[in-house]
Amino acid sequence: MGYIEKTVAALKKSKYAIAFTGAGISAESGISPFRGENGIWNKYKEQLFEINYFTEHTQDSWSMLCDGFYEAMFKAKPNEAHTALASFEKEGLIKAIITQNIDDLHEKAGSKIIYSLHGNASKLRCIKDGSNYYVKFFDLKTAPRCKICNSMLKPDFVFFGEMLPEYDMHMSLKVSLKCDVMIVIGSTGTVYPAASIPYYAKRNNATIIEVNPTPSAFTNEITDIFIPMKAVEAMQNIRTLFYQQR
Repeated sequence: MGYIEKTVAALKKSKYAIAFTGAGISAESGISPFRGENGIWNKYKEQLFEINYFTEHTQDSWSMLCDGFYEAMFKAKPNEAHTALASFEKEGLIKAIITQNIDDLHEKAGSKIIYSLHGNASKLRCIKDGSNYYVKFFDLKTAPRCKICNSMLKPDFVFFGEMLPEYDMHMSLKVSLKCDVMIVIGSTGTVYPAASIPYYAKRNNATIIEVNPTPSAFTNEITDIFIPMKAVEAMQNIRTLFYQQR
Protein backbone atom coordinates (compact mmCIF):
# COMPACT_ATOMS: atom_id res chain seq x y z
CA MET A 1 0.00 0.00 0.00
CA GLY A 2 1.41 3.37 -1.02
CA TYR A 3 1.48 6.54 1.07
CA ILE A 4 -1.62 8.02 -0.59
CA GLU A 5 -3.56 4.80 0.03
CA LYS A 6 -2.33 4.72 3.65
CA THR A 7 -3.38 8.33 4.12
CA VAL A 8 -6.88 7.73 2.80
CA ALA A 9 -7.23 4.63 4.97
CA ALA A 10 -6.18 6.61 8.05
CA LEU A 11 -8.61 9.43 7.26
CA LYS A 12 -11.52 7.04 6.66
CA LYS A 13 -10.82 5.36 10.00
CA SER A 14 -10.37 8.65 11.85
CA LYS A 15 -12.90 10.08 14.30
CA TYR A 16 -11.17 13.43 14.77
CA ALA A 17 -8.70 14.51 12.08
CA ILE A 18 -7.14 17.96 11.94
CA ALA A 19 -4.63 19.76 9.71
CA PHE A 20 -1.51 21.72 10.59
CA THR A 21 -0.27 23.96 7.78
CA GLY A 22 2.85 25.98 7.09
CA ALA A 23 4.30 28.15 4.35
CA GLY A 24 4.53 25.26 1.87
CA ILE A 25 0.78 25.11 1.33
CA SER A 26 0.66 28.77 0.26
CA ALA A 27 3.85 28.82 -1.80
CA GLU A 28 1.92 27.42 -4.76
CA SER A 29 -0.43 30.41 -4.49
CA GLY A 30 2.48 32.80 -4.93
CA ILE A 31 3.08 33.65 -1.27
CA SER A 32 6.81 33.70 -0.54
CA PRO A 33 7.91 31.92 2.64
CA PHE A 34 9.92 33.86 5.18
CA ARG A 35 12.76 31.34 5.13
CA GLY A 36 14.54 29.31 2.46
CA GLU A 37 14.89 29.83 -1.26
CA ASN A 38 13.09 33.00 -2.45
CA GLY A 39 12.24 33.73 1.17
CA ILE A 40 11.41 37.19 2.47
CA TRP A 41 14.50 37.14 4.69
CA ASN A 42 16.65 36.98 1.57
CA LYS A 43 15.26 40.36 0.52
CA TYR A 44 14.63 42.16 3.82
CA LYS A 45 16.26 42.27 7.24
CA GLU A 46 14.43 40.42 9.99
CA GLN A 47 14.44 43.57 12.14
CA LEU A 48 11.67 44.94 9.92
CA PHE A 49 9.38 42.41 11.61
CA GLU A 50 10.48 43.24 15.15
CA ILE A 51 7.79 45.03 17.14
CA ASN A 52 10.22 47.59 18.59
CA TYR A 53 11.55 48.46 15.15
CA PHE A 54 8.00 48.74 13.83
CA THR A 55 6.95 51.20 16.52
CA GLU A 56 10.12 53.28 16.11
CA HIS A 57 10.30 53.21 12.29
CA THR A 58 6.64 52.80 11.38
CA GLN A 59 6.66 54.33 7.91
CA ASP A 60 9.76 52.36 6.84
CA SER A 61 8.11 49.16 8.04
CA TRP A 62 4.90 49.92 6.17
CA SER A 63 6.80 50.69 2.98
CA MET A 64 8.45 47.28 3.17
CA LEU A 65 5.19 45.52 4.00
CA CYS A 66 3.47 47.05 0.99
CA ASP A 67 6.31 46.18 -1.34
CA GLY A 68 7.26 42.80 0.04
CA PHE A 69 4.11 41.25 1.38
CA TYR A 70 0.73 42.89 0.91
CA GLU A 71 0.98 43.22 -2.86
CA ALA A 72 1.50 39.46 -3.19
CA MET A 73 -1.13 38.64 -0.58
CA PHE A 74 -3.83 40.69 -2.30
CA LYS A 75 -3.14 38.87 -5.57
CA ALA A 76 -2.99 35.39 -4.08
CA LYS A 77 -5.88 32.96 -4.38
CA PRO A 78 -6.44 29.65 -2.59
CA ASN A 79 -5.00 26.66 -4.40
CA GLU A 80 -6.37 23.13 -4.58
CA ALA A 81 -4.69 22.13 -1.34
CA HIS A 82 -6.61 24.86 0.49
CA THR A 83 -9.89 23.93 -1.20
CA ALA A 84 -9.37 20.22 -0.51
CA LEU A 85 -9.10 20.93 3.21
CA ALA A 86 -12.19 23.14 3.05
CA SER A 87 -14.19 20.41 1.33
CA PHE A 88 -13.03 17.82 3.87
CA GLU A 89 -14.09 20.15 6.69
CA LYS A 90 -17.50 20.72 5.08
CA GLU A 91 -18.08 16.96 5.05
CA GLY A 92 -16.96 16.61 8.66
CA LEU A 93 -13.75 14.76 7.90
CA ILE A 94 -11.41 17.55 9.01
CA LYS A 95 -12.49 19.11 12.30
CA ALA A 96 -10.09 22.06 12.43
CA ILE A 97 -7.10 23.69 10.78
CA ILE A 98 -4.15 25.01 12.74
CA THR A 99 -2.03 27.29 10.60
CA GLN A 100 1.27 29.09 10.90
CA ASN A 101 0.31 31.20 7.89
CA ILE A 102 -0.97 34.77 8.00
CA ASP A 103 -2.25 35.01 4.41
CA ASP A 104 -5.99 34.37 4.93
CA LEU A 105 -6.10 31.72 2.17
CA HIS A 106 -7.78 29.06 4.32
CA GLU A 107 -10.58 31.52 5.03
CA LYS A 108 -10.88 32.43 1.35
CA ALA A 109 -11.05 28.72 0.45
CA GLY A 110 -14.07 28.30 2.71
CA SER A 111 -12.62 26.70 5.84
CA LYS A 112 -14.44 27.79 9.00
CA ILE A 113 -12.63 26.42 12.04
CA ILE A 114 -9.14 27.90 11.80
CA TYR A 115 -6.67 28.61 14.58
CA SER A 116 -4.10 31.10 13.35
CA LEU A 117 -1.00 30.81 15.50
CA HIS A 118 0.69 33.84 13.97
CA GLY A 119 -2.33 36.07 13.38
CA ASN A 120 -3.85 37.29 10.14
CA ALA A 121 -2.44 39.88 7.76
CA SER A 122 -5.85 40.75 6.32
CA LYS A 123 -6.63 42.70 9.49
CA LEU A 124 -5.15 45.65 11.36
CA ARG A 125 -5.21 46.26 15.09
CA CYS A 126 -4.88 49.52 17.03
CA ILE A 127 -1.93 49.32 19.41
CA LYS A 128 -3.78 51.49 21.95
CA ASP A 129 -7.46 50.51 22.08
CA GLY A 130 -7.35 47.17 20.25
CA SER A 131 -9.82 48.16 17.53
CA ASN A 132 -9.77 45.87 14.48
CA TYR A 133 -9.99 46.88 10.83
CA TYR A 134 -9.67 45.15 7.47
CA VAL A 135 -6.52 46.06 5.55
CA LYS A 136 -8.38 46.33 2.24
CA PHE A 137 -10.10 49.56 3.36
CA PHE A 138 -6.84 51.47 3.82
CA ASP A 139 -4.34 53.11 1.50
CA LEU A 140 -1.16 51.53 2.80
CA LYS A 141 1.21 53.98 1.15
CA THR A 142 1.17 55.85 4.44
CA ALA A 143 1.07 54.29 7.89
CA PRO A 144 -2.63 53.81 8.78
CA ARG A 145 -4.14 55.32 11.91
CA CYS A 146 -7.01 54.22 14.14
CA LYS A 147 -10.30 55.89 13.21
CA ILE A 148 -11.32 56.00 16.85
CA CYS A 149 -8.25 57.29 18.70
CA ASN A 150 -5.86 58.13 15.84
CA SER A 151 -3.21 55.84 17.31
CA MET A 152 -0.95 53.65 15.21
CA LEU A 153 -2.37 50.55 13.54
CA LYS A 154 -0.26 47.46 13.06
CA PRO A 155 -0.85 44.32 11.01
CA ASP A 156 -2.72 41.83 13.15
CA PHE A 157 -0.01 39.21 12.87
CA VAL A 158 2.72 38.32 15.32
CA PHE A 159 5.92 40.33 15.14
CA PHE A 160 9.15 39.23 16.79
CA GLY A 161 8.84 40.28 20.41
CA GLU A 162 5.09 39.62 20.61
CA MET A 163 3.24 36.72 22.18
CA LEU A 164 1.23 34.28 20.07
CA PRO A 165 -2.56 34.80 20.24
CA GLU A 166 -3.64 33.23 23.51
CA TYR A 167 -6.97 31.84 22.31
CA ASP A 168 -5.59 30.34 19.10
CA MET A 169 -2.70 28.72 20.94
CA HIS A 170 -5.02 27.32 23.60
CA MET A 171 -7.42 25.86 21.05
CA SER A 172 -4.58 24.47 18.95
CA LEU A 173 -3.27 22.57 21.94
CA LYS A 174 -6.77 21.40 22.81
CA VAL A 175 -7.59 19.94 19.40
CA SER A 176 -4.08 18.49 19.03
CA LEU A 177 -4.52 16.52 22.23
CA LYS A 178 -7.92 15.34 20.99
CA CYS A 179 -7.12 14.35 17.41
CA ASP A 180 -6.38 10.85 16.16
CA VAL A 181 -4.96 12.01 12.80
CA MET A 182 -3.00 15.16 12.02
CA ILE A 183 -2.08 16.11 8.44
CA VAL A 184 0.99 18.33 8.50
CA ILE A 185 1.28 20.26 5.23
CA GLY A 186 4.20 22.42 4.19
CA SER A 187 5.76 23.09 7.59
CA THR A 188 9.50 22.90 8.19
CA GLY A 189 8.97 22.17 11.87
CA THR A 190 11.55 24.76 12.90
CA VAL A 191 9.47 27.76 13.99
CA TYR A 192 8.62 27.58 17.68
CA PRO A 193 6.45 27.53 19.69
CA ALA A 194 4.11 26.71 16.77
CA ALA A 195 6.19 23.69 15.75
CA SER A 196 5.55 22.08 19.12
CA ILE A 197 1.88 21.50 18.25
CA PRO A 198 2.31 18.27 16.20
CA TYR A 199 4.32 16.79 19.05
CA TYR A 200 1.30 17.14 21.33
CA ALA A 201 -0.76 15.22 18.80
CA LYS A 202 1.88 12.50 18.67
CA ARG A 203 1.84 12.21 22.47
CA ASN A 204 -1.86 11.44 22.16
CA ASN A 205 -0.95 8.62 19.75
CA ALA A 206 -2.32 10.44 16.72
CA THR A 207 -1.21 9.30 13.28
CA ILE A 208 0.98 12.04 11.82
CA ILE A 209 0.71 12.37 8.04
CA GLU A 210 3.27 14.76 6.58
CA VAL A 211 3.11 16.41 3.16
CA ASN A 212 6.41 18.00 2.17
CA PRO A 213 8.55 17.80 -0.99
CA THR A 214 11.61 17.26 1.22
CA PRO A 215 11.99 15.97 4.79
CA SER A 216 11.38 18.40 7.63
CA ALA A 217 12.32 18.49 11.31
CA PHE A 218 9.21 16.35 11.92
CA THR A 219 9.97 13.60 9.43
CA ASN A 220 12.31 11.36 11.39
CA GLU A 221 10.88 12.33 14.76
CA ILE A 222 7.10 11.93 14.70
CA THR A 223 5.90 11.35 11.12
CA ASP A 224 4.08 8.05 10.46
CA ILE A 225 3.25 8.58 6.77
CA PHE A 226 5.51 10.82 4.70
CA ILE A 227 4.19 12.08 1.35
CA PRO A 228 7.12 13.53 -0.66
CA MET A 229 5.04 15.91 -2.76
CA LYS A 230 4.10 19.55 -2.93
CA ALA A 231 0.82 20.40 -1.24
CA VAL A 232 -1.40 20.70 -4.33
CA GLU A 233 -0.34 17.41 -5.91
CA ALA A 234 -0.63 15.52 -2.64
CA MET A 235 -4.04 16.89 -1.68
CA GLN A 236 -5.39 16.34 -5.20
CA ASN A 237 -4.34 12.69 -5.01
CA ILE A 238 -5.75 12.24 -1.52
CA ARG A 239 -9.07 13.85 -2.38
CA THR A 240 -9.44 11.90 -5.65
CA LEU A 241 -8.77 8.54 -4.04
CA PHE A 242 -10.93 9.33 -1.02
CA TYR A 243 -13.97 10.12 -3.15
CA GLN A 244 -13.33 7.14 -5.45
CA GLN A 245 -13.52 4.83 -2.44
CA ARG A 246 -16.70 6.25 -0.97
